[in-house]
Amino acid sequence: MERRSFLKSVGVSSTLLSAPFSTTFKSGRVTATPAQAGRRPKIAFLGTVVRRHSHAQHFLDRHTLGYTWNGKWQKPRIDVGSVFIDQFPEEDLARSRVKRHGLKLYPTIEESLTLGGEKLAVDGVVLIGEHGDYPTNEKGQHLYPRYDWFKRVVKVFEESGRSVPVFNDKHLSTNWDECVEMVEDSRRLDFAFLAGSSLPVTRRMPAIDMPLNTPLKESVCVAYGGIDSYDIHALETSQCMSERRHGGETGVKQVHALRGENLWNRLAEDDCQTTRKLILSALTRSHNLPVKDGFPTDPISMDWLHSKMPDSTGYLVEHNDGLRTTMLLTGIRDFNYAGMTKDGKVISCQMYLPMPGHGSTTADFFNPLARHIETMMIDGKAPYPVERTLLTSGMVIGGVDSLFKGQKPLATPHLDVAYSPARESTFWND
Repeated sequence: MERRSFLKSVGVSSTLLSAPFSTTFKSGRVTATPAQAGRRPKIAFLGTVVRRHSHAQHFLDRHTLGYTWNGKWQKPRIDVGSVFIDQFPEEDLARSRVKRHGLKLYPTIEESLTLGGEKLAVDGVVLIGEHGDYPTNEKGQHLYPRYDWFKRVVKVFEESGRSVPVFNDKHLSTNWDECVEMVEDSRRLDFAFLAGSSLPVTRRMPAIDMPLNTPLKESVCVAYGGIDSYDIHALETSQCMSERRHGGETGVKQVHALRGENLWNRLAEDDCQTTRKLILSALTRSHNLPVKDGFPTDPISMDWLHSKMPDSTGYLVEHNDGLRTTMLLTGIRDFNYAGMTKDGKVISCQMYLPMPGHGSTTADFFNPLARHIETMMIDGKAPYPVERTLLTSGMVIGGVDSLFKGQKPLATPHLDVAYSPARESTFWND
């Protein structure tokens, strides 16, 4: 199936998200979920590196020791049946974690999925392809092995005649065709596929959601960090709100990335009046504004932001239905959203992401994502659309390409990813 035809087909109905937990796809016989069978799911945990504050450390600890939830300590609801780790640096924690929890470390992905046998022997796969010593290309993209590992997982599914749910951390790939192929594989082999970052599901201040079917005009996220890294966090911050607009998501027709004075000059133009208002609204949700002697030196304004964050990077995104999304990567160490409805109402909040050493010791924003992973492994259904991460992966690729090509606007007709959001909100609001 051609890429565009596939994307249109998956956008028809969000019911495709509710793939059965384990399907014997050769015969069409559906195997009972662990919940239906009355047993705990057993997962294969695949990670690039387990060191202090790596993503694999955060997830492995939560899936073996537990995490805080609803005012108590939540023990894991799934079992880690096998572990594959790719790299073991001097500061490695993988071996000590394996010993501590009595886990089995396998030398290959395939053996981790089959527990050393010939066929798939686990109920789910958690793939954490983030951090570690991997190459960076000329565009500044980190070439983590997410796609390659995913394809090895899929091959085991094919050879076993059975598939199970898969979680993929952060964006899918640095290559658009690979991103699409990953989602195609999940549809072809009929397994629940969850992906993305912690931003859409972490706590919010205030604890609000975009009302479903809101007539939304524009969205903004003011965040921080680098390209092909924190841009996916910021784009998912805005997308998890924007996708709830009237008509759902329609896809993206253009991405334009700008830096420094090119960005500030573009934002000063007449057609960015609403954008500027939303940037200031988002800034008022920040807890990390630059200060002198305990307070900002001036009231928040675009001139003030320009003077304090002159080297910021922005992605200006145009959606097919006319919605505009603006993402700013500044030096302000939090993630702040603001959106404007077509009747002029502003909706804003902060997605709470207290990084270790900056207001948190354990990065508790991983807790709700770990819980959603557990729930998918138990019930066999992804809690929200993988199309969100497919589209934000494409936005990241578009932003990186736009910068690489001299900060030129890029038409993105291939990003015609239409989908409907989950009706129930999935952020941490206890």
